[in-house]
Amino acid sequence: MQDQKLAKQLFKKSKTARYERVGRLMCFSALLLIMAVVIGIIVFIATKGMSTFLKDHIKMTDFFAGTLWNPGAKTPSGHAAVGALPMIVGSFLVTILAAVISTPFAIGTAVYMTEISPKRGAKVLQPVTELLVGIPSVVYGFIGLSVVVPFVRHLFGGSGFGILSGTFVLFVMILPTIVSMTVDSLKSVPQYYRQASMALGATKWQTIWKVVLRAATPGILTAIVFGMARAFGEALAVQMVIGNASLMPVNLVSPASTLTSVLTAGMGNTVMGSLQNDALWSLALVLLIMSLFFNLLVHFIGRKGAFSK
Repeated sequence: MQDQKLAKQLFKKSKTARYERVGRLMCFSALLLIMAVVIGIIVFIATKGMSTFLKDHIKMTDFFAGTLWNPGAKTPSGHAAVGALPMIVGSFLVTILAAVISTPFAIGTAVYMTEISPKRGAKVLQPVTELLVGIPSVVYGFIGLSVVVPFVRHLFGGSGFGILSGTFVLFVMILPTIVSMTVDSLKSVPQYYRQASMALGATKWQTIWKVVLRAATPGILTAIVFGMARAFGEALAVQMVIGNASLMPVNLVSPASTLTSVLTAGMGNTVMGSLQNDALWSLALVLLIMSLFFNLLVHFIGRKGAFSK
């Protein structure tokens, strides 16, 4: 009898094991909840976005290649004026230009913070970078409206609203993201890489250029892609300085629009289920697809970086 009690005690799960089981169950439940939310959002936006083509019978070629955006009107050919090409082009232009301008500044700042003057960089530049991250988008937009737009108007003429003003605002907004992630990438380069380069007779700048930056290239590319994703999805700040004209951009200083600016300006002024509302949901679907593309690109860069190591 006593032997049976001892056997039961030996095979009985401890309190720690029960807590571990409960913890695993809670974590798994949280994972399932997150997956359900993400899948639900994707399905909801995809269903709404496809209504333009399935319910309203708008051709995809007219939507993605059309240049006239006025869902309540008709084109000369008699089709609904839901051409999204001007907004798509505007979104890509401001995103790419902002990334091109901000990348050299971000890499230079990160190199200074990690390789040239780490102590001063940590004391001065890191708090500044964190401060830029915490500024609300509407503040960036208001500064752009008060400073950037008059500057562009004075320098290039026109109204001052356009792709160039949106690029300058997004440049400042995505700079902290690229800087912080580039700093992390440079810090992850093993110290013995630098020591080996110095031992072979390379100068400090040769070591930074030929060794450190090349070793950190996958991380830097990931930072740039994250910055582009941030710029592509920005709405309020860009809306305040780009001009909100749903026209194909003819130059960098003419009023234009992006996918997000049209969405924020028009979503509250449409009736659910109407063509105008369905067309806006289609723009949201394009934004979602681009977000998924940026995430897949980040994973691809990360895997290539892991393989190269």
